[in-house]
Amino acid sequence: SIKARNTTRFGVCCVNIRPFRAQDQDAVINLWERAQLARPWNDPIEDIVRKVAYQPDLFVLGEYNSQLVATAMIEYDGHCGTLFYFAIDADYQGHGLGQKLLNYADCILTELGCPKLNILVRSENKEGAQFYTKAGFQQDLAASFGKRSIPNH
Repeated sequence: SIKARNTTRFGVCCVNIRPFRAQDQDAVINLWERAQLARPWNDPIEDIVRKVAYQPDLFVLGEYNSQLVATAMIEYDGHCGTLFYFAIDADYQGHGLGQKLLNYADCILTELGCPKLNILVRSENKEGAQFYTKAGFQQDLAASFGKRSIPNH
């Protein structure tokens, strides 16, 4: 079980990284909507329910002064890790929080024996692609294909 880590410092702020709790749901969805991560075909409540049922300790949030400022859904399937719903509140971007949260995810996955972290970036998200490239990620020469097996309600 992952406990809240010691306070992570960035710029002049202090952010606590901790696992998701049920009472965080509305604030999480609000951040995802503001970060333009929410999509009509992905019900955020269903996504949260599914994540909480599977590796719930790998759904982490960043808090500053009891306010949600970041989210990350970390997955590990025994082969590689994947990062989903990686969001940083726009007011907190540019201060190193994104890199700190990436480092946190990488550290957790390394502790689990994960050899590689993958991040799916929507093709229209040019800023996100630049951020991950600057953070040391390389674009894989692969295409992502998807097929919905269970429709969202």
